[in-house]
Amino acid sequence: QVQLVESGGGLVQPGGSLRLSCAASGSISRIYNMGWYRQAPGKQRDLVATITNGGSTNYADSVKGRFTISRDNAKNTVYLQMNNLKPEDTAVYYCTADSVFASRSWGQGTQVTVSS
Repeated sequence: QVQLVESGGGLVQPGGSLRLSCAASGSISRIYNMGWYRQAPGKQRDLVATITNGGSTNYADSVKGRFTISRDNAKNTVYLQMNNLKPEDTAVYYCTADSVFASRSWGQGTQVTVSS
């Protein structure tokens, strides 16, 4: 089993930056990719970014060029650097981990609010 705990969310002004962290514990060696999703009230949960165990990344068009996903395997942590934040980025951000012998693991989420 994999447990995920997000941190780093908060309130930021438009144009500002935040860095989210997601610490994984448990069966770490089984993780082959990780990612971030987000969900605003009344909206569906959408993919933000993914990263493989080899470091390959993919981004939603809405965040491309502004967000960067990275991971530190030694610390069992995935990050999401968010720059030039916009009000439409306001959402609960969820960390995910895909394992070889388990279904996708989800964190509890961290709130990101972009407002002046």
